Amino acid sequence: MRCSDHLWVVLWKLVTVIVTALVVAACGGSDSPGSTASPVGAAGEQIARQAGCASCHGGSFQGGVGPGWVGLAGSDVELSDGTTVVADGEYLFESIRDPAARIVAGFSVQMPRNALTDEEIDEIVAFIGSLADE
Repeated sequence: MRCSDHLWVVLWKLVTVIVTALVVAACGGSDSPGSTASPVGAAGEQIARQAGCASCHGGSFQGGVGPGWVGLAGSDVELSDGTTVVADGEYLFESIRDPAARIVAGFSVQMPRNALTDEEIDEIVAFIGSLADE
């Protein structure tokens, strides 16, 4: 193997490692040292992380590009149309199922649609509820 061939192999491996690290970071999988959920919300937390929710709602679900989930359940939420709603289970479910239905005030990036099942959304709503007292 010539020196230039070896250099290309090393460069390719380096690029692969960097791209993998960026993908993991974008999916929210690397910025949280441990679980934030109680046992009640553990399944929902796992689903949320696998679906990439943490990339916008924060690795610890404290917020980021999207609203934080910690303390959200049961709180008043101001919407972009000036109305206020209570973040109950129905609102949270609807917001995940149809992200454009009611947009939170102050957030210019709209949540993308997702392919979550109703059961997965129920688990995520339970997870958000488990974060209410944190």
